[in-house]
Amino acid sequence: MRMARRECLAMGGGLAAALLTGLGTSARAAVRPVKPVVLGHRGCSALRPEHTLGSYAKAIADGADFIEPDLVVTKDGVLVARHENNIAETTDVSTRKEFAARRTTKIVDGVSQYGWFTEDFTLDELRSLRAKERMTGEGLRVESHSYDGMFRILTLAEIADFLAAESAARGRVVGLIPEIKHSTYFAGIGLPMEDRFVRELSASKYLATAPVIIQSFEIANLKALRGTLGDRPNVQFMQLIDDDAQRPADVVKAGGTLTYGQMTSADGLAAIAAYADWVAPWTRQLIPLGPDGKLGEPKAMIADAHRSGLLVGCYTFRPENQYLAADFRNDAGANARNPEGSVAEIRRYLAEGLDGFFTDDPALGRRAVDEAS
Repeated sequence: MRMARRECLAMGGGLAAALLTGLGTSARAAVRPVKPVVLGHRGCSALRPEHTLGSYAKAIADGADFIEPDLVVTKDGVLVARHENNIAETTDVSTRKEFAARRTTKIVDGVSQYGWFTEDFTLDELRSLRAKERMTGEGLRVESHSYDGMFRILTLAEIADFLAAESAARGRVVGLIPEIKHSTYFAGIGLPMEDRFVRELSASKYLATAPVIIQSFEIANLKALRGTLGDRPNVQFMQLIDDDAQRPADVVKAGGTLTYGQMTSADGLAAIAAYADWVAPWTRQLIPLGPDGKLGEPKAMIADAHRSGLLVGCYTFRPENQYLAADFRNDAGANARNPEGSVAEIRRYLAEGLDGFFTDDPALGRRAVDEAS
């Protein structure tokens, strides 16, 4: 007999206590977590180059409940973890003379980009590159830059194996929250992602029971994956939200007019709840900044989402002054780390009823959650 979703997740201990969802073929009812879940944004990307073993290991050591691989595709059809398929900023490819001729311009989801793209490299070629910190500036992410060149690009299969090893070593379940990137774009160049993702998920014994939240800024791929994976008690779905006036790439491709702003209306959230468990806008869509750069009045989105049966996440909390609302900055400079300010800002958002959140620094996210409980 198939276990109910809550029974399966209960096997995960502390994480399961924070993430429980009811089952039902005609309706899904979200159960608020005991504690908000800490989502390691690209791992611990404030302190290690993103999407590397170093970043994921640090996130887990610092208390992340989930780690996030953004997934793109190689020329030979392998899913790898990079924030974008353009790897100019996150690898040393620009220093590699043998790949100089592959620099090109492409239109990805309507945006012109100049650089090197994963779909033009085989996995073996990508493995020869090394990751680096993408944020630059005097005093910005100095610790992360100290690891430039140490780590290579990872496949989804390698990340699943790493999670299994970490879970066994630490005696706790760590979840996976993969983002399917540029689904419509990759399908358009003959490298559709969803079937590949399902095969990888099915191949991992660890991911057969560990919590998995599949996220996307697009709609059609989440609906398709829900149709394929929706009966798995450990799998949930997260609809990411971009700026209000923007439209999901699959909506644009189909000639539709639906905007993210319409998706986060009360009716729009109810529609999302038909195929997803979570909705996740960016932070300032939940609490906007006022003219002085300080947090203003919260919007009704969290309450509206909860009424629709959705859990609410958001992205992304970063610990440097320049990324904080003015309420929480100190006078150390725009690029300086401000851990106390970051914890205080996260706690302000948690007070509005967040169920989970992405942070570049999971140790600070863990502090915020534990201090608020």
